[in-house]
Amino acid sequence: MLKPNAHYAELKDSYLFYNISQKVKAYAEAHPGARLLRLGIGDVSLPLCGAVIKALHEAVEDQAGRDFHGYMPECGAPFLRKAVAEHYRRHGAMISDDEVFISSGASDELGDILDLFDRESTALVMEPAYPAYVDANVMAGRKIIRLRSGIENGFLPSPCGDAKADLIYICSPNNPTGSVFDRAALRKWVDFANENGSVILFDAAYEAFIEDPGVPHSIFELEGAQTCAIEICSLSKTAGFTGTRLGYTVIPKLLVRGGMCLDDMWVRNRTTKTNGVSYIIQKGGAAVFTGEGQKQIKENIGVYKQNARVLMNALNKLGIRYCGGRNAPYVWLECPGGMKSREFFDFLLEKAQIIGTPGSGFGECGEGFFRFSCFGSPEDTEEAADRLLRLLR
Repeated sequence: MLKPNAHYAELKDSYLFYNISQKVKAYAEAHPGARLLRLGIGDVSLPLCGAVIKALHEAVEDQAGRDFHGYMPECGAPFLRKAVAEHYRRHGAMISDDEVFISSGASDELGDILDLFDRESTALVMEPAYPAYVDANVMAGRKIIRLRSGIENGFLPSPCGDAKADLIYICSPNNPTGSVFDRAALRKWVDFANENGSVILFDAAYEAFIEDPGVPHSIFELEGAQTCAIEICSLSKTAGFTGTRLGYTVIPKLLVRGGMCLDDMWVRNRTTKTNGVSYIIQKGGAAVFTGEGQKQIKENIGVYKQNARVLMNALNKLGIRYCGGRNAPYVWLECPGGMKSREFFDFLLEKAQIIGTPGSGFGECGEGFFRFSCFGSPEDTEEAADRLLRLLR
């Protein structure tokens, strides 16, 4: 008899954001006239920039004529791998073109990359954390080590004896807390991984929001990272590709475990399990890394960062403690009045029609905290800030 993967029974009842969407849907149906302000899920609200739209149209025309493209190289089109690698090199990360792998997005890749590692390997997750880190490893039957963080360390834990694991997840700028590892703090983790033979899975999905010069955009800006890290990034938040789906993964050729080169292994994996990303989408992605594309996406990111400033200003007036917002599109706040995370979610939904994300959904140490996304429209963000001030003063 066929046996299902019993590890699925170990997952929580439902995925965090699905649970929230169902709750909001029920509220909206019961209150059809309510204007809901959605500061929960991290989905962008601005359209793709002009340089990308132009490239997408040109690619469509290519598909209508002699420049038609069928199957693309499984690891990515050379023109896009080169553009991404040059982006890294501009930040001081000496990555070669063929160490870049084009994907359909960071979420897909964060799950698929686990194919490279034995199921007996352990995974370290620094909580609060993006729920998929935990769920993907639960599905695989892998042992998870949870490293708690909190206000006392700025939600940026340092390596310690309890942190020894085969795989180490690091997200900086962090989702959900918005905290960032500066160069010195990240250096400790690189040294720790090399000393223990661990591999860091570095989630750089929000690197485009970094504005502090002491914060690395890539883990590969640090010496030694090429022997202990894989970096996964996305154009979803960088350039508004949430509905277009495009990302990239960097695996250095120097990353070797058990005598096996993980770069070579990933080539074998991709050429077996995918047919690559479409030509049209990759042409649009390449436009992101042009001079005009970089200028335009930074203008859009500036809108989201202004949203963050609006929310932070409101929280400052209310005397509510928070982190994030400066180098990340999330503001992570302490629930007022000692409220629990889901209690505060219900309170905001019922009293102010504001939708955020309860911190408890990101791990036990997220209890008592709450996440606001800054990807909404400026109008909705201003209105949400006003409602917060009226409700909580």
